[in-house]
Amino acid sequence: MNTAFRDVIFINDLTMFRSWLIALGIAIIGSNFIEDLGFLGDYGLRRQVFAPIAAMVGGYLFGIGIVIAGGCGSGVLYKQGEGQFAALVATLGFAISLIASLHGPLNPIVKAIKSYRISLGSGEDAITTPALWDFFGQSLIIKWGVIAVVIAIIIPIILKGKPFSGVAKKGWTWSVGGAIIGLLVILAWWASYYFGGQSRGLSFAGPTVDFFMFGLTGNSEAPFDPMFSLFGIGILTWSALYVVGVPIGAYMSAKGLKEFKLTAPRQADELVRVFIGGLIMGFGAIVAGG
Repeated sequence: MNTAFRDVIFINDLTMFRSWLIALGIAIIGSNFIEDLGFLGDYGLRRQVFAPIAAMVGGYLFGIGIVIAGGCGSGVLYKQGEGQFAALVATLGFAISLIASLHGPLNPIVKAIKSYRISLGSGEDAITTPALWDFFGQSLIIKWGVIAVVIAIIIPIILKGKPFSGVAKKGWTWSVGGAIIGLLVILAWWASYYFGGQSRGLSFAGPTVDFFMFGLTGNSEAPFDPMFSLFGIGILTWSALYVVGVPIGAYMSAKGLKEFKLTAPRQADELVRVFIGGLIMGFGAIVAGG
């Protein structure tokens, strides 16, 4: 995600951005489809409240954090699997800030920023977690009509990059990679509900909190039930386990492509920089809602 937007701004290259759009489009269609089929239980996609100030402030801080840290929440995890020690330090800062923002001294600040919320309607009929189509109506026809408009905007941008053509020099092409990630997002929504009791999708802020809370206290303390006991050691969520899976998968990929290499910054201030980036990123993630 960091690379997708950075390349557009600095080198006018839309390749990774188009890959991200493919993943986004597939995820939007597929996740809403399985929700409508009832595969995600009563809570469905668990849409969040619309807190525009928090979204803008949190998103801005998160953007600053990922540039300083050298990757987003998932980026610093997969870079660990490639052997980058700096990514491990960035993840530590990310986790500390996440926990402090969600459970610790930064939580009052988060609540204050997120206090301004927008809902549709009033009283018992108010929609407190509106989706884009709820501004036009609540029928399935309106929902899928709005989704169709969004996809129609995305498709021309993707097609200009001639997706699914050519052969990558190493690994997958940008279009195949984007499509696979989009499918994994859909799978994660279903798997998190089927194995974890609550649909959660492929997010990284909350699950990172779950993993570190499990490691520090023996209990993920997540508001998602049911959690489960891991061999009697402690209580954690399904999502905490895929946080572990990301660097493992990245390691396997890096070894297969002969790109794995243990690296560490030569200057100590680089580790300080990525740690601070992780701290900013974690706070921004909690404020923005992910």
